[in-house]
Amino acid sequence: MRLRILALLILARSLTPCLVAQEFNCQVSVIAPQVATAQPQVFKSLELAIKEFFQNRRFSNLNYAPTERIDINLLLTINSQPAADRFEGTLQVIYARPVFGTDYNTPIIDLVDNNIQFNYLENTQVEFTPDRFTNNLASVLGFYAYFILGMDADTFTPTGGSPFYTLAQQVVNNAQNASESGWKAFEDQRNRYWLLDNQVQAVFRPFREMLYNYHRLGMDTMTEDAIAARKTIATAIEKLKTVHQAKPANYNHQVFFNAKFNELVEIFKPADAADKTKVFNTLQILDPGHISQYQNMMRGS
Repeated sequence: MRLRILALLILARSLTPCLVAQEFNCQVSVIAPQVATAQPQVFKSLELAIKEFFQNRRFSNLNYAPTERIDINLLLTINSQPAADRFEGTLQVIYARPVFGTDYNTPIIDLVDNNIQFNYLENTQVEFTPDRFTNNLASVLGFYAYFILGMDADTFTPTGGSPFYTLAQQVVNNAQNASESGWKAFEDQRNRYWLLDNQVQAVFRPFREMLYNYHRLGMDTMTEDAIAARKTIATAIEKLKTVHQAKPANYNHQVFFNAKFNELVEIFKPADAADKTKVFNTLQILDPGHISQYQNMMRGS
């Protein structure tokens, strides 16, 4: 992990992708519970194609040791199959990063993309070119690859993910004329367009700084001094109030807290009453959807 921290200091250098793998460990499941005519072999082929998309290409010039590769889990649920090669459904994206000195992975992204439509032929590869739109499945997967790399980098060095967000922005821009949804500002406030656009806005800088402070200065030091690490995490969360005031109920906060609420409960259960109350008051503003879990935190249950 320390090697990756040093490597991330040179993120501003060229990030031109090449076809040599190594950033991701990807687990993929494709299910079709509502498709009566589902052909299992097609979905097995699709699972393999998506896994190979992430593990048989390289998205940056950074060198990741096998133990440093980014763990992601994808669940693609096919809800309809309008044609033999046409699929529509949802994609759950889960990403967690290791905590230094432990065997624990801290969750960072847990989202469900409801705008998944694509064409796919059995036993074909998913071809991706970052500088142009070729097909929707490739662009969706490429977008999440760059966005996850950006989030991961932000947790290791302050605002270190910027070069990856630039590449994700290129994918979004190239998809503006696509017939499939999820890419345009006017469609929805909870889609790929807004997930990225929020992330790179100046008003969201405290959110990106929080990613570093929470993880590198907080979680990665938990085994050395849990009390100090807990206070660092609480302070990092507190600073999200400015983002909330500017863009309440924004998608990025929802994605983050959907991944984090259980972890936050466990982190602050042992905190003293004053610190626990302060972080509870912050969380009920930022993440009211999980208020019952935070109440359990206050009770220590």
